Amino acid sequence: MDKIETMSRPITLFTGQWADLPLEEVCTIASKIGYNGLEIACSGDHIDVSKADKFYCDQKLEQLTKHNLKVFAISNHLVGQAVCDNIDLRHKAILPEYVWGNGNPADVQKRAADEMIKTAQVAKNMGVDIVTGFTGSSIWNLIYSFPPTPPEMIEEGFANFVQRWIPILDEYQKLGIKFALEVHPTEIAFDTVTAERALKAINYHPAFGFNFDPSHFCYQGVDYVEFIDTFADRIFNVHVKDVEIQDKQTQAGTFGGYLEFGDYRRKWNFCSPGRGKVNFENIIRSLNRNNYSGPLSVEWEDAGMDRIHGATEAFHFIKDMDFKPSEIAFDAAFSIK
Repeated sequence: MDKIETMSRPITLFTGQWADLPLEEVCTIASKIGYNGLEIACSGDHIDVSKADKFYCDQKLEQLTKHNLKVFAISNHLVGQAVCDNIDLRHKAILPEYVWGNGNPADVQKRAADEMIKTAQVAKNMGVDIVTGFTGSSIWNLIYSFPPTPPEMIEEGFANFVQRWIPILDEYQKLGIKFALEVHPTEIAFDTVTAERALKAINYHPAFGFNFDPSHFCYQGVDYVEFIDTFADRIFNVHVKDVEIQDKQTQAGTFGGYLEFGDYRRKWNFCSPGRGKVNFENIIRSLNRNNYSGPLSVEWEDAGMDRIHGATEAFHFIKDMDFKPSEIAFDAAFSIK
């Protein structure tokens, strides 16, 4: 039997969930499994934005080359979160000390915005044109409209997003870098409707697009394939992550009941790709018809599985799933005489 030919989209490993390990060890793991490269997080020793001059970045690239890996995107999700968020003690745990600083909310937001601009320069130094991340949101606490939320409060939240992110995006455009927001609860855009509203608010800024992660749409009940078709020209990066959703009624519903991820009482939990409810075949078909040729980046999260096993399984799942579109009409042969 002939071997099935797959697409040549690179399969990468997002290092955010591996930041407790040195980058060297992550490179060894990823290379051994077969990954083509990494989406490198600005966490741990993977990338320190405060140190990432051209010499530093060249050293990182040499480290990757030694393991036959490439870098396809830089991630700074955690700092991006602080740009628009209402800052509180939770942010201290996720931010570099020099970004948190005195903890004054206005100062933290300003330093976070500066750090996101510096991240674009890091991406340029690393030879990539995509930074993935979060935006934060000043209005996420209003998601459930009770007490009733006046429309102007939501409008103020989007105006806040515009005020804080347009200067960042303008700098990205100057550097030839694009920012890919991971559409996600707690961000300014968390579904198709809010993604469109965010784009409209920033007047469809050319440096702004999306990091598509179907898992966050799936547990919300949002059509993730339609999202690809709607924003095809704005999808700059794709995360491969799955979500298990229990068919039965559970003790904690969609909002999670303040339970930690992995708790069996939750309605949903992230899981290794192919083991949940996300229909990756339909996603691949949509990516094919919309000519997406960028990376498929494994953001591996599964509280019940060893991550080496999971990252290995995920790589082979994607490699088998990422089929090429047909180059001929299936019924064209009927006319051959």
